Amino acid sequence: MMTNEKAVAEKLLQIGAIKLSPDAPFTWASGWKSPIYCDNRKTLGYPYIRDFVKSELCNVVFSEFAEAELLAGVATAGIAWGAMAADQLKLPYVYVRPKPKEHGLGNQIEGYYTPGQKVLVVEDLVSTGKSSLQVVDVLRQAGMEVMGMVAIFTYGFPQAAEAFERAGVPFRALTNYATLIDLAIERGMVTADQQALLMQWAADPAGWKGL
Repeated sequence: MMTNEKAVAEKLLQIGAIKLSPDAPFTWASGWKSPIYCDNRKTLGYPYIRDFVKSELCNVVFSEFAEAELLAGVATAGIAWGAMAADQLKLPYVYVRPKPKEHGLGNQIEGYYTPGQKVLVVEDLVSTGKSSLQVVDVLRQAGMEVMGMVAIFTYGFPQAAEAFERAGVPFRALTNYATLIDLAIERGMVTADQQALLMQWAADPAGWKGL
């Protein structure tokens, strides 16, 4: 029986939202070399897969964060997912900018909210967790109670788990790197040598240089 995590991973691989390239690694904005690149925004162009991912997000909210009174999307990639989930769950919605707007009202949180509301953050992708948790800080400074965060994909870095624990933020992802690699091996998408590279990266992403 296919788990929900595996089903989500399969769909992301199917449409190329996640690409594995251990022999010719990608370079992230941080300068890290990576054998994987994740662009969940591609999912928005596939209505049936988009609907599946939206439903999985809603299931997590409903089953694990049922007391949420408000959803908050993380700009920019989390905005669409948060809005779709809020629409299906009939919850109020806001989104959070990386920094305050430089004109107009200077808002960093866009939308209507009231201090004291219980808010769940909706994110697209979590790597180290640093930028995601900055959004948590913004919401808390605005007087809201952050119940947790749900994302589509996480690399599963230990430093992210530690950061969420320190911040007191429960975190849940629809799928993750370990599930993805297991699926890729099962489907014959990577060789034994490539598998070794992929696991080496997971153990030390900052220091990994590839072949």
